Amino acid sequence: MEAIEVQALGRSFSYYEKAEGLRGSFANLFHRRVLVKQAVREVSFSIPEGATVGFLGPNGAGKTTTLKMLAGIMPPTSGTARVLGHLPWQRRKDFRRQMAIVMGQRSQLWPDLPARETFSLNRAIYELDKHEYRLTLDELVETFGLAKLLPVQVRRLSLGERMKMELVASLLHKPKVLFLDEPTIGLDLLSQRAIRDLVRTLAARWGTTVMLTSHYLSDIEDLCERVILINHGRIVYDGELTGVNATLGDRKTVHLDFSQPMELRELQNEPGFRAAEGLGADFELARSQVRDFCQKALAAWPVGDLTIGEPPLEEGIARIYQANEGE
Repeated sequence: MEAIEVQALGRSFSYYEKAEGLRGSFANLFHRRVLVKQAVREVSFSIPEGATVGFLGPNGAGKTTTLKMLAGIMPPTSGTARVLGHLPWQRRKDFRRQMAIVMGQRSQLWPDLPARETFSLNRAIYELDKHEYRLTLDELVETFGLAKLLPVQVRRLSLGERMKMELVASLLHKPKVLFLDEPTIGLDLLSQRAIRDLVRTLAARWGTTVMLTSHYLSDIEDLCERVILINHGRIVYDGELTGVNATLGDRKTVHLDFSQPMELRELQNEPGFRAAEGLGADFELARSQVRDFCQKALAAWPVGDLTIGEPPLEEGIARIYQANEGE
């Protein structure tokens, strides 16, 4: 069964052009030119229950706008969507009790109060059974190691601690659909890992459907088998994560570790050279060139170790975006 169904969803924003200088400001009092920004353009996709899907795009691509429409924060200007069978922007009580959205740059916590006060408020808002609420809260607090921080004012918490509290607040009612917009932004590696570990268990234990945006591709690679790429408000790729690098065709990467320093000029003259740092160098070659290149490198250079791999995920994503720049 599909948890999220989106059909030709669109959202545009109108704003006024501001003329330059005092003369322009005076002229704007009598006549203003209306401009329209098409943030999301005929977006269509569906996500089955219990899936974790990455939703990626460059800044301004329409990711957050799409999530806001699916969470019911703003209505679309065209198209439609169903989340758990509901029209999100109708904001019906039954819908709100089954979804949650966490935005890395927005907070639902009261900054001058301890987070546990927000937790208690959410229990009342969602009309949660006190015993069930306590069990869920204790489980989440233990997962993140937050017990000692519950009495601390939110504004005195670090960014990572506050983000964990945001997740706890959003998960107390065990939502069936969870929208995560940059949940690990600005966090240290340990905090990122803790949040990824929690998200990974949501589908397994609660059957939660998760839609995740992140600029950290390690989040996506660790959690998602499927990704949806959006650029200029349009879907440019929807499929398996492993399929992203199919855009690179038969390309391979070769990393060489040398046993002694090499002349940078000598490496740069080699076809496929990408970068060199310390005693290591990276090359990108066609698959058919890899064997000859490796044989030549081993014979001519002091190679201590050699690794052949796939181009990084970032390369495939960048190629897809570039292919759609003119559309």
